Amino acid sequence: MSAELKSMSVDELKVQGRTIRELIIRMTTAAGSGHPSSSLSAVEVVTALFFGGIMKYDPKKPHWAGRDRFILSKGHAVPVLYAAMAEAGYFTPEETMTLRKLGSKFEGHPNMKRMDGIEASTGSLGQGLSIGIGHALAGKMDSADYNVFVMLGDGELGEGQVWEAAATAHKYNLGNLTAIVDQNGYQQTGATKDVLNMSSVADKFAAFGWHTQEIEGNDQEAALKALQAAQAVTDQPTMIVSRTQKGFGILPLLEEQGDVNYHGKPLSPELAEKAIALLEQS
Repeated sequence: MSAELKSMSVDELKVQGRTIRELIIRMTTAAGSGHPSSSLSAVEVVTALFFGGIMKYDPKKPHWAGRDRFILSKGHAVPVLYAAMAEAGYFTPEETMTLRKLGSKFEGHPNMKRMDGIEASTGSLGQGLSIGIGHALAGKMDSADYNVFVMLGDGELGEGQVWEAAATAHKYNLGNLTAIVDQNGYQQTGATKDVLNMSSVADKFAAFGWHTQEIEGNDQEAALKALQAAQAVTDQPTMIVSRTQKGFGILPLLEEQGDVNYHGKPLSPELAEKAIALLEQS
């Protein structure tokens, strides 16, 4: 069995990205909790993965052995994943409005035991890359042709497990593994450069034997081209350092609130409507 790749043009991806952003805002506001700003920074990469002809998957058969795997290591940003999955046909956008409600499968962090299509239960930061290596190594041992994509936050890079994983991926020449650092510059307690400055991320991964790219991650065309380039690398793991802005798409509104980090806070209904209006103007 094979799945048909969803391959949109860059302009179509931009439109899809705005839809995903709106859904992120609506579901977190409906929940009254969650991480909209952390989700918004990752939209272009996630949109390219799901709709740019990069990942193969089948919403009707989420456990298909030949599917590509996407692991969201920065699990608190799961609204971006739920929004993309909804748009891809795993469930309806309306269902995501139960985010974080008691009994809902749309939990505040990904839970593979509650939802088909989620590849790993994440949220304990620093673990997702190791899980991705397990998937990639299994694929290599089985001579399978699937690829594994892992998205980390830049705040995660302070976890030692990430660097053990980086060394391991190189040891096994995991050319079927692509990692993306969503480098939005902030984490829960402040700017990442102030909490623990890990620059230069690309140089560090290159020193571990990875193929590296650095991009402006909120540029939809750049995100797509970087993922396409990663597909051509088959003899070593690839790291894409995606420089983004937290809350991208509604930054003027967050600036008005005096908090461009806006970590772990949903928008009020009033602010949400202003944010959506702002998106519609872009």
